Amino acid sequence: MSVKALRVTNVALVVKPAGKLYEPQLETRRLRDLAEGEVLIRITAAAFNHRDLWILKNQYPGIAVGSVFGSDACGTIINSSVSDDPLLHKRVFIAPMTGWYSSPDGPESRFGIVGGGSFPSFGTMQQFAIVKRTEVVIALPEHLSDEEGAAWPLAGVTAWRAVFTKANVLAGQNVLITGIGGGVALTALQLCIAKGANVYVTSGSQIKIQKAKALGARQGFDYTNASWTRSLKKLLESEGKVLDSVIDSAGGSISSQITPLLKPGGVIVCYGMTASPTIPFSMREVLKNIELKGSTMGSLSELKAATEFMAEHQIRPVVDSVLPGLEKAQDGFEKMRSGKQFGKIVVRVDRPVSKL
Repeated sequence: MSVKALRVTNVALVVKPAGKLYEPQLETRRLRDLAEGEVLIRITAAAFNHRDLWILKNQYPGIAVGSVFGSDACGTIINSSVSDDPLLHKRVFIAPMTGWYSSPDGPESRFGIVGGGSFPSFGTMQQFAIVKRTEVVIALPEHLSDEEGAAWPLAGVTAWRAVFTKANVLAGQNVLITGIGGGVALTALQLCIAKGANVYVTSGSQIKIQKAKALGARQGFDYTNASWTRSLKKLLESEGKVLDSVIDSAGGSISSQITPLLKPGGVIVCYGMTASPTIPFSMREVLKNIELKGSTMGSLSELKAATEFMAEHQIRPVVDSVLPGLEKAQDGFEKMRSGKQFGKIVVRVDRPVSKL
């Protein structure tokens, strides 16, 4: 069965070659008809992730020329191949991955992250998206704006897996989150706070540290200061505490820096390595029974659990800025390059499009 699409044309931000690198270009395309099990979503807002910038730099695997940028989006289902679809005309967000459904260990089948690649073959930075309803569509909690909905999926599932599946953070525990300011780190902070944990953060920016404290962090430390771990140790000792876990995005020397502050059997969860592609792990960590766990993205069931928790606790994803239209996408890339954002950079898609 096929269902006729409601619109003939669709404007998308696509990956184009630029020498050895890539660049974003607006392109107008025709929409195909819906196949069985598919829905048509009118995108209202989409969010940037660092992988979009890595694609421009040709530093990401599986880049496909002509593919559409973007892993995160919120929109409204305006057509469905499913008879009497209860989500028709409802706000939804798009899951940022496919092939990983419920296993706590990893994907059950071929895994792909939405946007910029050949699989899956769609991205979110476009006016309309045709997707499989059962795999990538989740109803948007009512308390969120469209911009907040667009900011949630990738950061939400990645943070949830790191915080709960891997670190098993509980109420009353003490957690360090490194590199506060990015979408995943901020979402991890919000999840931990909602759970009742005590959270400490690091950043190279005092402004970001103050903003994180306003969100509930107990204290923050400037990692560009060589004595930051001594300052954290002094604070923890004054409070009679040790760290239960670390949620880290930098890699590098995190284990040697933090092991003295972790409880025996403490956990270091690493979901990124922006500082170094390795983490030394010595006999000191072994003798203290420290666990080092890698974590990346998550399953559809984890995303659904994260969304239910977010709705229950009325968590609102942190949005740094909202760009008025796909033609302003270059501003989003430049802001990511600067590293000055606090939260997600979102672009409103449901606006008239001019030139990029």
